[in-house]
Amino acid sequence: MSLKRHFELLAAYNQWMNVKVYEAAGRLTPEELEKDRGAFFSSILGTLNHVIVGDTIWLKRFATHPPCFASLRDVASLPNPSSLDQIVFSKFASLSEHRFWLDQQIINWAGKLSDSDLDSVLSYTSTKGVPSSKRFSSLVTHFFNHQTHHRGQASTLLSQAGLEIGITDLLVLIPEEAGV
Repeated sequence: MSLKRHFELLAAYNQWMNVKVYEAAGRLTPEELEKDRGAFFSSILGTLNHVIVGDTIWLKRFATHPPCFASLRDVASLPNPSSLDQIVFSKFASLSEHRFWLDQQIINWAGKLSDSDLDSVLSYTSTKGVPSSKRFSSLVTHFFNHQTHHRGQASTLLSQAGLEIGITDLLVLIPEEAGV
């Protein structure tokens, strides 16, 4: 599988998992969503907001990569998050609406990537102001891994709140292939 196809699969997985997480979280009261559960970003709402913040930061960086600018134009126009723990959306309905919009942006962007785009280097500045230049494909891998990591935290918090989200394995979305 090419890197491009791999990232398209991860974009689809991201969307599929977010639907599951958000459907479960949507069954909680605002108080339950905001309850400090001792997680790194405190609450379910805080954790889900952090994923939005992380996605926004990385997608805005990716939008500076010339082959990505057109497909990420709408994301590039979003305000810059002020901190990694910023509550961008305090109301779950607004958070959910933005998440589903952002996931569609990610799917569209991944579909427009090429293997040559992925083999280039992206220079960016970290949130702490440190300049860095890294292989674009490695940064895209980090982008999807970051989502998976924090969704895992959110699924644990949802489980502790008595809600299950069901199967979470990427394996479910990997297409079958003819055996040798």
